[in-house]
Amino acid sequence: MTAAAPPEAPGGLVLPEPLWDAVRAAYGEPGRAYHDLAHVREVLCRVGEVGRDVGWRRPREVFLAALFHDAVYLPGRHDNEARSAELARQAIARWLPGEGLDADVVARLVLLTARHGALGPADVGEEEALFLDCDMAILGSDPAAFDAYDRAIAAEYSAVPPELYAAGRRRFFEKLLAAGHIFLSAYFRDRL
Repeated sequence: MTAAAPPEAPGGLVLPEPLWDAVRAAYGEPGRAYHDLAHVREVLCRVGEVGRDVGWRRPREVFLAALFHDAVYLPGRHDNEARSAELARQAIARWLPGEGLDADVVARLVLLTARHGALGPADVGEEEALFLDCDMAILGSDPAAFDAYDRAIAAEYSAVPPELYAAGRRRFFEKLLAAGHIFLSAYFRDRL
């Protein structure tokens, strides 16, 4: 996937150019150092790996959820995921109305990303766990990639006083560590 060309979607789904333009515009907003098209590309890569290795029940919906999960991203806002889910619903209704897609599935997956670190494996189904882990896979990456991720997140939160930012990051990672695992699915726990 490049900025110019839309990613290849599963199940014969074709992304209309206006939909792709809207996605590019959303992820190209100023201030995005991590939650940009490169992040979407990484999540879609993981979604593809899971699709090949395990399979998705609703691959087209998972693909669209990955595409839209951070479409609205304003650091410090608590409604980013809800707004992203609504944007996905609108895009499906506007540009993919005859595709037989379940917009509720897409929206539910996007909304679950608001609860990273607060969910355990028993709180979600297998497919939801896999989707959330695709988004969190950076946490199991090599040290250089993780450091780049950490710097990019800090850049996105540069308007937040450093001590508040550090406290928030610490709480996030402490929550993950308290759960005893970073990933919700055995698939990702075994690989990363």
